[in-house]
Amino acid sequence: MSTSAGKRKVPVWLRPSLDWLLIFIPVALVLRFLSHSEIALFVCSCLAIVPVAGWMGKATEKLAAHLGQGVGGLLNATFGNAAELIIALIALSKGLTTVVKASITGSIIGNLLLVFGVSALSGGLKRAHQQFNVTAARASATTLMLAAIALIVPTVFHAAARGHWTPAAEQRLSAAISAVLILSYGALMLFTLKTHTHLFSGRGHAAEDEEGEERWSKTKAIVVLSIATCGAAILSEFLVGSIEAAQKRFGLTELFVGVVIIATIGNAAEHSTAVLAALKNKMDMSLSIAIGSSVQIALFVAPILVFASFLFGTPMDLEFTLPEIVSVVVSVLVVMQISGDGESNWLEGILLLAVYAILGILFFFLPANHQS
Repeated sequence: MSTSAGKRKVPVWLRPSLDWLLIFIPVALVLRFLSHSEIALFVCSCLAIVPVAGWMGKATEKLAAHLGQGVGGLLNATFGNAAELIIALIALSKGLTTVVKASITGSIIGNLLLVFGVSALSGGLKRAHQQFNVTAARASATTLMLAAIALIVPTVFHAAARGHWTPAAEQRLSAAISAVLILSYGALMLFTLKTHTHLFSGRGHAAEDEEGEERWSKTKAIVVLSIATCGAAILSEFLVGSIEAAQKRFGLTELFVGVVIIATIGNAAEHSTAVLAALKNKMDMSLSIAIGSSVQIALFVAPILVFASFLFGTPMDLEFTLPEIVSVVVSVLVVMQISGDGESNWLEGILLLAVYAILGILFFFLPANHQS
C-alpha cells in the first residue's frame, strides 16, 4: 500500500518524458540569433523538434476525439507525419532535393526496421511472443509493395530511355505516379476508416487508453496544434539552414543526413508511442504505427512533395539511388516475412535492428558522388 501510494505521488514533471527536450527550443533561438555556431544550432534544432512533433501528434489525437471516428481517423492519418512534411518542405524551398528524397526512403526504412524492431524487442523481453491482426498487417505490407514499385519505375524508365531521356520527361512521369499514389492512399483511407474499420481498431487510441488522461477541449487542441506547427516550422528552418555546416563538420553526405538523421528526428515522437504500446502488449497499435507511417510517407507525403516542388521552382522526381531502392524493397520484404504469422518476439526485433544497422552502415560509407 505504501509503495504504490508513493509511486502515485511522484510529480508528473519528474517522470521521464520527451518534454524534457523542450529546453532546447530557447537554446536554439539564442544560437540562431545571438551566435554563429551552426553545429550547435543543428544539434539543438534536432533535439527541439522531437518534443514539438510529439505535441503535434498529441494535439491531433485530442482534436480527433471531438470529430468522430471517420473524420478523426482521417485527421490522425493526415497529420501523423506533419513534422517530417514541414522539414521536407523547408528543405525543398532551399533546393536540398537530395536530402528530401533521402528522408522519404529513410522514413520508410526507419519505420519498418527501427520502430518495428525496437517495439518487437522491448515488448518481447517480457513475453514469449506478441500477437497482432495478421490480415491488417498483410494489407498494409501489400500496400507498401505498391510504394516500392513506385520507387523502382522511375529508375527503370531512366535506364530504359537512355539516350532519349530528359529531366522534364522524368518529372512528368513522377507527377503521374504521384497522382496514382494519392488515389491509392484515398482508397486505403476508405478501407481503414469505412469498410474494414474492425481490422484497425487499435489504430490511434494511445491517449485514450491511459488512465486519468486529461480530456482537452476542441479549442485547446486547435491552439496547441497551431503553436506546435509554427514551432516545428521555425525549428525546421533552423535545422535545414545548418545542415551544410553539419555535413562538413562531421563528414556526412546529404544521403546519410536524409536517410538516417532527418528521418529519425521527424519520427522520434511517433517511435516512442509505438514502443510504449508494445511494452503494454498492444502490438496491433505498435505495428499500425510502424507500417502505417511508412505507408503514409510513401503514398501521401512523397506525392505531396513532388507537387510542392514545382511551386518552389525546383521540380523533384521520384528517381532514387540504387542503394535507396534496394533498402526499401529489402525492408518491405523482411517485414512482410516477419508479420506474416501474426506474431512477433524479441529475436525478430533484434534481426530487424540488425538489418537497419547494416543499411545505416551502407549509407554512411557510400561516397557523396554516388550515382544511381
